[in-house]
Amino acid sequence: MVRFFYIYIKKVITILKLFIKAALWLFCAEINTKNKYLLNTKGPLLIIANHPNSFLDAIIIGSRYNRRIHFLARGDVFTKRHHRFLLKLLNMIPVYRLREGKEFLHLNEYAFIESARLLKNNEAVLIFIEGTCLNTNTLQPFKKGTTRILQACHAEQHFPQINLAGIAYNNFKGIGKRVNLCLDVFPTTSAIIDAKDRVSFNDNVFSKLAALILPTAHTPAIKKNALYYFNFPLYNLVYSFVDKKTKGTVFFDSVLFGVLFFLYPIYLICIISLLLFISIPQPIILGTLVLLFLLRNQTMSIS
Repeated sequence: MVRFFYIYIKKVITILKLFIKAALWLFCAEINTKNKYLLNTKGPLLIIANHPNSFLDAIIIGSRYNRRIHFLARGDVFTKRHHRFLLKLLNMIPVYRLREGKEFLHLNEYAFIESARLLKNNEAVLIFIEGTCLNTNTLQPFKKGTTRILQACHAEQHFPQINLAGIAYNNFKGIGKRVNLCLDVFPTTSAIIDAKDRVSFNDNVFSKLAALILPTAHTPAIKKNALYYFNFPLYNLVYSFVDKKTKGTVFFDSVLFGVLFFLYPIYLICIISLLLFISIPQPIILGTLVLLFLLRNQTMSIS
């Protein structure tokens, strides 16, 4: 029974990943990936990334890799039981910061031990080494979580592969953004044993990761063609709602993407149902929708 449940969840996540890729294709004008061969990396893998755009960073990086990715996420989103259940199904591991309350900090030991266990089992773990998110492409000071995970691995003579992932955006608010994801291999280092080793590791990662963050100066330009006007009623409504709910936070893009991800299929079903109700032939409806989505590249200008 447990094995059946695991296989079922694995298939659901695989299908969900395909839908996420399709949604990102509509949400972003372009996602450029440098060193794509690293997306096929096998074996134990620790992916170290910067963190400029909240959960959207994890969604983009996780969807690019051709394997299951576990990643550490801020612990306050795990406070409700149903949230915790869903997020764990999506391979998220909670990690807490001081601002969430001192009473939760002891739970971080679980996050680091679990991450080390996954790496020792040949899994891939994504960690945002800054430990916080600001809507900026400038690299922030590092927290201790990454070195604590590696120290736990090295204590058992286990040295996972390390990929650095520098992600940069030309815009942090709305569709049509251009994303640059630059990957590189971080060479296996000597064992991390003490504080001096941790500082040295972070210094080396900082210089290499900073060089991988390559924002573009191009501003998103949305052309108002048929696809734009087809999506405008839903997008405008959701944009206004999310803007109010996330004001003063760094979550606008990730919440906007999430809400659109769940509502857009419903929106399409409603439009199709309305057209069928007024007796528009199915082939015409299907053909029109295909033509609209073929206009995607003309709607989102990246020049």
